Amino acid sequence: MADLITVDDPDDPRLHDYTGLTDVELRRRREPAEGLFVAEGEKVIRRAGQAGYEMRSMLLSAKWIDALRDVIDELSAPVYVVSPELAEQVTGYHVHRGALASMRRKPLPTAAGLLRTARRVVIMESVNDHTNIGAIFRSAAALGMDAVLLSPDCADPLYRRSVKVSMGAVFSVPYARLDAWPQDLEPVREAGFTLLALTPDGTARTLDEAAPHRMERVALMLGAEGSGLSRQALAAADAWVRIPMSHGVDSLNVGAAAAVAFYAVTAGRPRT
Repeated sequence: MADLITVDDPDDPRLHDYTGLTDVELRRRREPAEGLFVAEGEKVIRRAGQAGYEMRSMLLSAKWIDALRDVIDELSAPVYVVSPELAEQVTGYHVHRGALASMRRKPLPTAAGLLRTARRVVIMESVNDHTNIGAIFRSAAALGMDAVLLSPDCADPLYRRSVKVSMGAVFSVPYARLDAWPQDLEPVREAGFTLLALTPDGTARTLDEAAPHRMERVALMLGAEGSGLSRQALAAADAWVRIPMSHGVDSLNVGAAAAVAFYAVTAGRPRT
């Protein structure tokens, strides 16, 4: 059972993992470098543990001790109990869910390793909004995508906001980073995947016309909000596909578009 340690000093060095959580640039540098990420809320903490992530510590307000008693009883890591006011001083925001955990990152798999067994893959280019990353992972998990590949400049799926928006779905879908962009799209094609670039361009085929659900292996490419996929990525694709729109709407938010496209890609897909 973990030790419950009451802390009343916001500068206590034992709380280092939780300092400045609202400083996005600082946390983007610190967390991967220090091999950690922060899970927020009871459900997300539980899902991180169930996915095999090791806990470094927990930061709780007193009212969450009973709710997480079964987790605490299995821990060897310390549990720091603080007041809501002190939690806000340390993290930089009101921790309304009252529970945070610092988790140890696991080594990422390789893209080649994921492609060996996957059938439906998401490829993101330059998606650097953490909310969109979380929403896309949640849809990918819910709608049966097998893996996610990220261009080098995509945001961190394990950043606190991404994890929170995904409701822990970032732990359910394996992902890897591509080292070279867009050159590393070629090994995806060589692994037997058809590269479909999602774009609102009027020359693109609709998803119904492209019928990706009938394809043996599909890699669906998504670009950043607003700018979409780069010219280089579009040129590297095997085909351009689009979601048909009505009432003069030209496009959807990338998170919403991803959900629609994932369903079109996975519904009725071939089975081995």
